[in-house]
Amino acid sequence: MATPIPSRQLFINGEWREPVLKKRIPIINPATEETIGDIPAATAEDVELAVDAARKALARNKGKDWASASGAVRAKYLRAIAAKVTERKSELAKLESIDCGKPLEEAAWDFDDVAGCFEYYADLAEALDAKQKAPVSLPMENFKSYVLQEPIGVVGLITPWNYPMLMAVWKVAPALAAGCAAILKPSELACVTCLELADICKEVGLPAGVLNILTGLGPEAGAPLASHPHVDKIAFTGSSVTGSKIMTAAAQMLKPVTLELGGKSPIVVFEDVDLDKAAEWTLFGCFWTNGQMCSATSRLIVHESIAAEFLDKLVKWAKNIKVSDPFEEGCRLGPIVSGGQYEKILKFISNAKTEGATILYGGARPKHLKKGFFIEPTIITDITTSMEIWREEVFGPVLCVKTFSTEDEAIELANDTHYGLGAAVISNDLERCDRVSKSFQAGVVWINCSQPCFCQAPWGGKKRSGFGRELGEWGLDNYLSVKQVTQYVSDEPWGWYQSPSKL
Repeated sequence: MATPIPSRQLFINGEWREPVLKKRIPIINPATEETIGDIPAATAEDVELAVDAARKALARNKGKDWASASGAVRAKYLRAIAAKVTERKSELAKLESIDCGKPLEEAAWDFDDVAGCFEYYADLAEALDAKQKAPVSLPMENFKSYVLQEPIGVVGLITPWNYPMLMAVWKVAPALAAGCAAILKPSELACVTCLELADICKEVGLPAGVLNILTGLGPEAGAPLASHPHVDKIAFTGSSVTGSKIMTAAAQMLKPVTLELGGKSPIVVFEDVDLDKAAEWTLFGCFWTNGQMCSATSRLIVHESIAAEFLDKLVKWAKNIKVSDPFEEGCRLGPIVSGGQYEKILKFISNAKTEGATILYGGARPKHLKKGFFIEPTIITDITTSMEIWREEVFGPVLCVKTFSTEDEAIELANDTHYGLGAAVISNDLERCDRVSKSFQAGVVWINCSQPCFCQAPWGGKKRSGFGRELGEWGLDNYLSVKQVTQYVSDEPWGWYQSPSKL
């Protein structure tokens, strides 16, 4: 039975609202290439309404309704949202899968993480109460000082399509926990579940204007949000090119930004490993989420002494990956999110062949699938470090391979990139893993695995992969402003100037 797509409007000030210009964007099922519904398309006019609603939400009742309410009050809403996500997990996973193409089982896993993220930040919101007025030790006894942590204000949250609700919640949950009011602008390529998050917020009675959700195109909705003078901060996950534009717009008003951008992450496999275990983690690190991850460990750097045997293993494992409609049982690789992305990935593969690389496995549409944006898991060898396929982010199920002979060479190859989001090392020598981890120029390092992610641990990159950290306590810090309060406690006059009464 087909999964119906709810017809929604924009979510502004706690209500569904038709876009001012009444525009809508079709939703394409990437597995069938059929139009299955549409989403509202916000423009600058709608951004204006949402920002106004957010500012009023912060000021309402002198801030007591949200911004200066206790963390415990906000935590109740976050837990209520988490409970509703869990209750609706099956329906939400189906919508996510049909919208962005990820295997249904994987989408269901994402919603466990969504609920867990709201629960985690509910706990941190409560803990924030105990941290208020934290004393600062001073060298002078006639002063006392403490610190207040306050919401940064109205925040614009611009999120990608590869984890539509999860990536949104990585920003929404800490922003709300901190007491901010938010405008979420998810990607137009996959955002159906973000509109369902609006429905959940409405259902649990989240105060009006605290979370506003605007679907629409980047230039028409994202750009006016990023440059809006009454938005106090922008948090963005997406491409490095767009991140640069957002940073430029924010710089005009000295507006803080956090950026989680692209990646071309390495996975280094040493000669002392169990080949099957290493093969599975290597493929999982690149092909999970249909290869559409900024953190994908898509550059395999393998020791020359095991390279031939390991590549043989990789091909055998890749042949065993079920590529199918995401709703089919056992699906492990679904379609690419859109026709545009599909063509872009095939062009990367074609260019690699032209430059002299070898397509060891995959590289085309699976023969059994005549429709949909499907690409076989692809392994490419005979790479040089100057090739486009080695240097540029593909954002698809494409693994490229180089060999190394020494640890130093492996580290040099791993770090020879503009990006610095993730990196992985696989070896039974844990001292070597420790050395290599310290040498990687990356914000996230995995040892003997690839891609595990927990909302308690910090996430973010270096170099052109952006700056700032999401998740963990660091994620909450993104949305807090620190205020120093210092009091003079002595009964004695300060005495710097001579008193007129004593002249």
